[in-house]
Amino acid sequence: MRYSLRENTALESLRGVVLTIRAEQEAQRLDRVLAKRLGSRTTAQRLIEYGAVKVNGDKATKVSQRVKQGDIVTYRIPRPKHSTVRAEAIDLPVLFEDDDLAVINKPKGMVVHPAPGASHGTLVHALLHRYRAGLSSIGGNDRPGIVHRLDKDTSGAIVVARSDFAHRHLAAQIQAHTARRVYIALVHGRPPQKGRVEGPIGRHPVYRKEMAVVPFGKPAVTHFTVIEELGAYTLLRVQLETGRTHQIRVHMAYAGYPIVGDAVYGHRRPELFTDGQALHAWMLTFQHPRQNVRMTCVAPLPADFAAVLAQLRATGRENA
Repeated sequence: MRYSLRENTALESLRGVVLTIRAEQEAQRLDRVLAKRLGSRTTAQRLIEYGAVKVNGDKATKVSQRVKQGDIVTYRIPRPKHSTVRAEAIDLPVLFEDDDLAVINKPKGMVVHPAPGASHGTLVHALLHRYRAGLSSIGGNDRPGIVHRLDKDTSGAIVVARSDFAHRHLAAQIQAHTARRVYIALVHGRPPQKGRVEGPIGRHPVYRKEMAVVPFGKPAVTHFTVIEELGAYTLLRVQLETGRTHQIRVHMAYAGYPIVGDAVYGHRRPELFTDGQALHAWMLTFQHPRQNVRMTCVAPLPADFAAVLAQLRATGRENA
């Protein structure tokens, strides 16, 4: 008998899954091995921390545990608990939607999922209202449908999974860097026409809520190309080779060209933007999980971003 991937998820929650470690997986981390199956390293780590993973019959206690050829790894996806997140009637700019996924043009100022200090008004609250129960469950009770994130004050395209099948597929593309994310950023200064910023990113050693380029961080690479020079500012097209927390903001500040309006990593004074940074997730390209076609979704710039660019262009013409 054959089952759909959606049905397999239900079966996994009941009887568990058994994996035998192959020779090419020798010495790999347990969470990485499971992530290949689940499509999400975060989900794999949560299952290990929950106590739902065993290696050779013994409960796994560390996500960094190394596996050996022939090891028998079993895991069980727990049944989801009743979510405490309630739907809220918040309008969402939808770029694309079908039964498997949706691409949203997230407004600046909106948090993606509930967290301390953000108990309502998040993207998840809005998604629950628009799609009711039609969201993937892999992200957990507080993050249904969430495959990747954008900072609160970064606007633009974000893909949401409406089925577990789509979630696994999309997460695997992001992990393998086959999903392409292109940003538009307004920065201070005059960077070269093309550039590559490389530096490991981790928690700031003093300011623990911030990220920084630090020796013990995770490898991170950012590419940028100049679109337009606007006086003391430059408009850039930025592409991520990796996907670390606050990566573009940290890397551009590290390179000496901080994002305009970034009060954390940039100039800590009022600027052209009084509400959030001039960073927009402009284009998202990925393979549709079911239709197997390459999709590109473009999110129009927010009105305030476009207005600032118009103002800078007008000032440049006046000074020419």
